Amino acid sequence: MNAVLQPYFSDTLIEAGCDEVGRGCLAGPVIAAAVILPKNFFHALLNDSKQLTPARRQLLSKIIRQEAIDWALGEASPQEIDQRNILHASHLAMHRAIAQLQPVPALLLIDGNRFQSYQNIPHQCIVKGDAQLAPIAAASVLAKTRRDALMHQLSQDFPGYGWESNVGYPTKAHRQAIQQLGMTPHHRHSFRLVPQYKYSITQCIRPPTP
Repeated sequence: MNAVLQPYFSDTLIEAGCDEVGRGCLAGPVIAAAVILPKNFFHALLNDSKQLTPARRQLLSKIIRQEAIDWALGEASPQEIDQRNILHASHLAMHRAIAQLQPVPALLLIDGNRFQSYQNIPHQCIVKGDAQLAPIAAASVLAKTRRDALMHQLSQDFPGYGWESNVGYPTKAHRQAIQQLGMTPHHRHSFRLVPQYKYSITQCIRPPTP
């Protein structure tokens, strides 16, 4: 049974729900979404994207894109994750999504307990906010569907890592593939990919030339 989400945090302010996907992955970017929903938006299936089936996420993604006042996606690359660390890269991805919104929100609703302020817009951090507030849940759905689609696409160029199913997360099979096949340009070098694994340029494989 899906949770009953609050439709908004403030009934007077233009607020954007913000969430990211991919922080715990070994490969691929971290992708964030920012969503401004109408105050009266409701869908019985909407929930934290992790609690939804892929089919329901796809359905909700289409509905959210159609009915939101505005929405946007932002991402930070594996290279930016290595340079900045995953927390700061996650905030960067959120900033890139928020920067595209029109109108400019008066309040940002952030999933989690930490956030780097953006353009002095007031924000409210909410732990497990994607299971409590509709705007954050909507952002989690858009970020998740976008990132899953991207990792499925990348799996065609880099077969063997299981990205079509694990979407970059640290499964046993994914770690074994790194040991056997080496790293790709989409792996995060700063992460502990496998025990005692040491990166070298010769171990970074690239897709075959067409």
